Amino acid sequence: MAFTHRKIINDPVHGFITINDPIIFGIIGHPFYQRLRRIQQMALAQLVYPGAVHTRLHHSLGAYHLMTIAINELKEKGIEITPQEALAAKAAILLHDIGHGPYSHALEKVLLKGIDHESISLRIMQYLNEEENSILKGQLSLAIQIFTNQYPKKFLHQLISGQLDVDRLDYLSRDSFFTGVSEGVVGYERILKMLTVQGNELVVEEKGLNSVEKFLFARQLMYWQVYRHKTVVASEKMLVKIIERAQYLFNQNDRTVLTGSLLDSFLANANIQLADLDLTAYCNLDDTDILFAIKQWQNNSDPVISMLCKGLLNRKCFKCQIQPTPIGEEQWLKANQTIKERFNLSEADLGFLCFKGTVSNTLYKNDNETIKILLKSGEIANISSIQNALIVESLSAPVKKFYICLLNE
Repeated sequence: MAFTHRKIINDPVHGFITINDPIIFGIIGHPFYQRLRRIQQMALAQLVYPGAVHTRLHHSLGAYHLMTIAINELKEKGIEITPQEALAAKAAILLHDIGHGPYSHALEKVLLKGIDHESISLRIMQYLNEEENSILKGQLSLAIQIFTNQYPKKFLHQLISGQLDVDRLDYLSRDSFFTGVSEGVVGYERILKMLTVQGNELVVEEKGLNSVEKFLFARQLMYWQVYRHKTVVASEKMLVKIIERAQYLFNQNDRTVLTGSLLDSFLANANIQLADLDLTAYCNLDDTDILFAIKQWQNNSDPVISMLCKGLLNRKCFKCQIQPTPIGEEQWLKANQTIKERFNLSEADLGFLCFKGTVSNTLYKNDNETIKILLKSGEIANISSIQNALIVESLSAPVKKFYICLLNE
């Protein structure tokens, strides 16, 4: 019997999103996926932009919707995409962020040292594909091939992970909407309509050039105005220092940091290898576990973790300065002296309250994954090589900035 169930989701960014396949229903209904409701898309950006409280589930559904549009546009242009390939691409984009841990990028490689969310996403997809007594068993093999770029039709992977993918098109539009920062608004509908395939690769028709340029500049503006706003950096670094302090205390045999929750096992096993990771335990961990711990630790006898937790809960974050030049020796010594005079702590403990680092980003990678333009002449050209294009070396060169943080109490 044909599957006839159909569901409409009302999304504030894209409007109505249609779900009409049992495999997609199976993914969305799975507990591992539902966990994404409890993981903030923009971590602690809400401390600067109060509306930025959307979740990873919102974003993955939005990316799924844009993937549906992109596939339909390509099929209308005569690009051969089978129903099985279309479903696999939709499943892959729906699951592309399922490996994110609590507070998304803020705690990536902190709770689990050196393990990125993409690697965990792949492991979860493989797990779901092998799960017994599940509608998903054996149904995600093609999605995994596309996700890992092992499928011959390279353009399907580029729609998931590329310089002009539906992931970026959704999060820029969504983050702009929820923060109220209009600089992030991009014409994603026009970009999707300008996509086509040449030589098995995703290309953009020349008349879509201006929309692509605006997309790239929107990413640049959003990165430094929103994602790396100094207070966002300060709050997320405070969150990192809280977890690192808890891990440090645990390793010093201080069991007062144990919360009686699932988080305890991750404090004890931060250096676990990906192959040994308990996926069921990991997929039960979310933002609420971290927040619960922070509320407990604010009353901990350790003054460092207590101060950090109280500061984060009450939005009294680090004082943070971001600048284009390295932190000078005099500036660094002055900050350290300020902290020493303010707190009677050891040198090792003071390192949790005063530190420096760098933030960097490359908005456009001028490599094998360049955005390619289909010219009216029928030729293919990299966007950076087209006369009058705004994509110049300043966008493809890495931008590095330097920060210094200290507890402002």
